[in-house]
Amino acid sequence: MKIELQKATLIKRYKRFLADVKLPDNQEITMHCANTGAMTGCAVPGDTIWYSTSDNAKRKYPNSWELTYTQAHHFICINTLRANQLVEEALNKDIIEELSGFKTLQREVKYGSENSRIDFLLKYENQADTYVEVKSVTLLDNNKGFFPDAVTTRGQKHLRELIEMVQLGHRAVLCFAVLHTGINSVQAAIHIDPKYAELLNEAHKKGVEVFSYKVDVSCENSTFELKLSNSIPVVFDH
Repeated sequence: MKIELQKATLIKRYKRFLADVKLPDNQEITMHCANTGAMTGCAVPGDTIWYSTSDNAKRKYPNSWELTYTQAHHFICINTLRANQLVEEALNKDIIEELSGFKTLQREVKYGSENSRIDFLLKYENQADTYVEVKSVTLLDNNKGFFPDAVTTRGQKHLRELIEMVQLGHRAVLCFAVLHTGINSVQAAIHIDPKYAELLNEAHKKGVEVFSYKVDVSCENSTFELKLSNSIPVVFDH
């Protein structure tokens, strides 16, 4: 994925969807923040941020915060919409080896007894349908990535739905898209959402496949390239 971005300095993030930034000419503007999470460690005042600009004249805030470059020299993709885009790109390029060889890919398919939508439904020849749920990971602590960064009843529901798919004879996958270049492994944030951690362990034991791919970020002039390329470990607390 290649995107044209411009640089600014973060002043503050607030009201979940807004951020005030200072441009290189010292002008201060407000932009959209496409991230509803806690964004712990991703929104430190003074950090360099990179933003995209929409040509949609109807948008109140045409600029969107895409990346943070931290004072520890890590890139973080804070636009959570990018996680599914990056996973889909990786799927279509057969980068995610565990899911290669599918014949068709469908997005946002209804499934499960709790009325969810799966991120991707992959169909293979002579194999079980594969239900793929994507979660973006940006919470870093001591080189370890944690999910979630806040209590997520929605995430808990998704784990129950994936367990149900396995019990019905399908293949179910949870793919962590690690959008922080400083993260080298992923585990459940038991200190934040113990119920999610419990369900993740249960899902793994019952046959839900769990793996993680990490984003690479490179830049030439103002053109950034983001791609998922490296598998990193998922650590379970069994």
